[in-house]
Amino acid sequence: MVRAIMLQGTGSDVGKTVLVAGLCRLAARSGLKVAPFKPQNMSNNAAVADDGGEIGRAQWLQALAAGIPTSVHMNPVLLKPQSETGSQVIVQGQVTGSARGRDYQALKPRLMSAVLDSFARVGEGRDLVIVEGAGSPAEINLRAGDIANMGFATRAGVPVVLVGDIDRGGVIASLVGTKTILPDEDNALIEGFLINKFRGDVSLFDDGVAAITRHTGWPCIGVVPWLKAAGRLPAEDSVALERLVRGQARALKVAVPVLPRIANFDDLDPLMAEPAVELVFVKPGAPLPADAALVVLAGSKATIADLKALREQGWDRDIALHLRRGGRIIGLCGGYQMLGRRIADPLGLEGAPGAVEGLGLLDVVTEMAPEKTLRNSTGWSEEFDVPLGGYEIHLGTTRGPDCDRPPVLIDGRPDGARSPDGRVVGTYLHGLFASDPYRHALLRQFGVESSMANYRQSVDEALDALADELHAVLDPRWLDRLLSRSGL
Repeated sequence: MVRAIMLQGTGSDVGKTVLVAGLCRLAARSGLKVAPFKPQNMSNNAAVADDGGEIGRAQWLQALAAGIPTSVHMNPVLLKPQSETGSQVIVQGQVTGSARGRDYQALKPRLMSAVLDSFARVGEGRDLVIVEGAGSPAEINLRAGDIANMGFATRAGVPVVLVGDIDRGGVIASLVGTKTILPDEDNALIEGFLINKFRGDVSLFDDGVAAITRHTGWPCIGVVPWLKAAGRLPAEDSVALERLVRGQARALKVAVPVLPRIANFDDLDPLMAEPAVELVFVKPGAPLPADAALVVLAGSKATIADLKALREQGWDRDIALHLRRGGRIIGLCGGYQMLGRRIADPLGLEGAPGAVEGLGLLDVVTEMAPEKTLRNSTGWSEEFDVPLGGYEIHLGTTRGPDCDRPPVLIDGRPDGARSPDGRVVGTYLHGLFASDPYRHALLRQFGVESSMANYRQSVDEALDALADELHAVLDPRWLDRLLSRSGL
């Protein structure tokens, strides 16, 4: 088997994704052929892999850090939540159905073969695979049939580094507690721990490190400070939205309603990175800001349910007021579908079968269909006469008179719709704002000049900065072993 290391966390959102990306970039810069791997991911932020099929956006980012094409085998099991209790199940890039939580637990043992097959494929020709766990190995109630953490690690024989998040508090108890409740077979694979998201003087935690080592017997691989470069990278999933707050007033305010099943919201990252743009993620219970010049409706994994939630928050009335004030709206994928007159899901693909009235801001109707559009695409903005790049990942077809004014061409095909006055636009193309010429032209329409010439380059530079930060704080002996060809 290929040489590998796995980062597991004491809980969700401890920073594993960013750490794996940084280590992938470090290994790649050291001349190693490195690849990322995550056995199971739960996220509605998905990417289209270079070999077709869906993977989590996190593995797309990690592959970028490693400097290699993406593959569905980098994330063989992807769960896309559709409700509080159920998710769409994607195996090796393809939808296999949906499962409620209890049903999925019964399904997991049968998924292990796909996980191990994909791990072997990712490792072919590689010097190193860096694996990201999901959730926490301390969830011992889920240990039977586990494919995401120790279940995978023990089957694949992969050593583990346990990551604790000091920013949320209780890091000593979470690490020591994990050691206490794990069975001996699992503990034997843990070769050390790493403290993440430390703020201030790291030496102030020396006694904490000593206490963890004393109670667990594990060496400390490093105390990682709050990584500045991480803020310039795409967020992995909706957990990150819980911490996003309104920024300082800037030249252009853009409002994004945060709906329960928001998907691919990393579409907004390029706007967030623009110094002149104030991107406001509006949480339930708050109105859309009256001074926003642009409202963006992001993608959704459950469009009809999210449209209902939008109305329950009164955001439909806020959007109507926004338009009366002269504002603009852009709908992406599911957000585009919401802008139409009607959405029908006769087969119940995203929930209960049925149909609902849309917001009626575009003269189009959408019908969900089982065939999923899934491809990386190039395009052209008919609005601004500039090139586009991105990807499509959606169910359903949208038709109507406003489609006769397509805002974009995707691989030469008309896509999307525009209102007669041009102030309401919808498209199925993800990655719109990451297309630099389009973003620059859009901002100029609001009287704002972009100061970021190349978004993808800025992400690449952030990955280099991340690798530099990790190189400075991780145990050099451990790092030397990781980056050598002889192994850990």
